[in-house]
Amino acid sequence: MGMNLDNFTKKKDWLFCIDSDGCAMNTMDIKHIRCFGPCMVEEWGLEQWRGELLTRWNKINLYSITRGINRFKGLARMLREVNSAYAMVEGIEVLEKWVLETPELSTEALEQEIAKQDNICLKKALSWSYKVNECINSISFDDKKPFEGVKEALEYAHQYGDIAIVSSANRQAVVEEWELYHLLDHVDIILAQDAGTKAHCIRELVKKGYDREHVLMVGDAPGDQDAAKTNEVFYYPILVRHESESWREFREHAVGKLLDGTYGGAYEIRKEAEFLNNLK
Repeated sequence: MGMNLDNFTKKKDWLFCIDSDGCAMNTMDIKHIRCFGPCMVEEWGLEQWRGELLTRWNKINLYSITRGINRFKGLARMLREVNSAYAMVEGIEVLEKWVLETPELSTEALEQEIAKQDNICLKKALSWSYKVNECINSISFDDKKPFEGVKEALEYAHQYGDIAIVSSANRQAVVEEWELYHLLDHVDIILAQDAGTKAHCIRELVKKGYDREHVLMVGDAPGDQDAAKTNEVFYYPILVRHESESWREFREHAVGKLLDGTYGGAYEIRKEAEFLNNLK
């Protein structure tokens, strides 16, 4: 398996780029429901509004057009709502300013900002992020399964095209999760967080000699769609709460349409409408 872009070579005429969290692997809902939201409630002492705040957290991060938003952007948005309707969030303006202006939305970048300015909200955001990571690491592998139909879909698509994992998740986690369920047998290259943005990864893959009309990005969030559009390649959505049906349709219809040149046009427009309607 070509482990990085430098030594990857195109073997087939078609290319399938597959996102991991919330697309191939049923890991996104569980991380938000068990870790992200509850850790926020705990860190800011919001237990008395726990139920409604967790529902709202999940709506923002999973079940609306902001699905897949960066963790710190999601946090800043949620804390603004808390500050407006529930309880004062000390120092929130500083967190919001950092989220807007930082060139990199990462835990490391937040640590560097805290070294420059001593702000309670930034510190709590960092503490929350650490707790979230610990919580995610403690989720057992039994709870991190691929969606039904993923293995069969990859196996089918791999007969006709090269397969690249294109994910913004941690590389080690992606490798471990895909290996456990023998999904890597149908993967040619893994491009995770350390390889750069999804748009960058698709751009570099296309340079290996694929016709753009032969490339399909499979994802579950608007960020995946944007990465495909930026590179003028096709996008196939895995619909949240309808994942197994989406994977079945991918295998039974989408792959064939990509291969025979009928993916663009009516089918692509219909899939895009279904994707947006599902996130309303």
